[in-house]
Amino acid sequence: MGKVYLVGAGPGDVELLTLKALRLIKSAEVILYDKLVNPEVLLFANPQCELVYVGKGDGKHTLEQESINNLLLEYAQRKNVVVRLKGGDPFVFGRGGEEAIFLAQQGIEFEVVPGVSSATAVPACAGVPLTFRGISSSFAVVTGHEDPRKEHSSINWQSLKGINTLVFLMAVSNRREIAKKLIEVGRDPQEKVALIESGTTPRQRLITTNLEQLLMNPPHIQPPAVMVVGKVVELSKELNLREWTGALSIWASHPRKAYIEGCL
Repeated sequence: MGKVYLVGAGPGDVELLTLKALRLIKSAEVILYDKLVNPEVLLFANPQCELVYVGKGDGKHTLEQESINNLLLEYAQRKNVVVRLKGGDPFVFGRGGEEAIFLAQQGIEFEVVPGVSSATAVPACAGVPLTFRGISSSFAVVTGHEDPRKEHSSINWQSLKGINTLVFLMAVSNRREIAKKLIEVGRDPQEKVALIESGTTPRQRLITTNLEQLLMNPPHIQPPAVMVVGKVVELSKELNLREWTGALSIWASHPRKAYIEGCL
């Protein structure tokens, strides 16, 4: 019986991968990876490692969670080192907790390897500090994937009124509804909003607006993106100084490039 490692691959920039994650990727016999994992990360895998794409898009699931759980069980019964590779951190809207509970119930040994979450890394790389003396002493990370219009939301929207900085993940498709809900609970319609597309990668793009404009005329943006609401967004004018170094040079000619791209 093998061991399953629930590994966070970080927010996109390969150099934000942790040393432990890198070691496990190199030693893995099979890697089950998500859509938000930078494909360059997979180039560190052993050539004999089996790569299994189990990614999920917005409303487009390659595999249901139950099927992914069963795959983890199947591979753990046949392989010694199984890596379940997730974008960001496994326990921040990555359903890593669900997979960990399933493995525990099946008697499978597992270990959680934290990753750098896009909730903190993406705003930082775009020059948006989540806390700042005299401006923000609190922040909350909220799912943007839930429809705020549904009758029984699991989000306590009223409580978000008193938090200085709000970070929404997976919020692209619901950005207008989120703005509407925040204004309804008392957030200032003129409060600044940052939309950060493809954060920590060479394709990073920062758009700033406010809640009212986001509701009335939302800017076009593509997922993956992080949405930040709060006065700290104004600091991006001074702090957005990130210089990108480009992709790994081995990516273009790597023998697994076509296979990996075909899965995404």
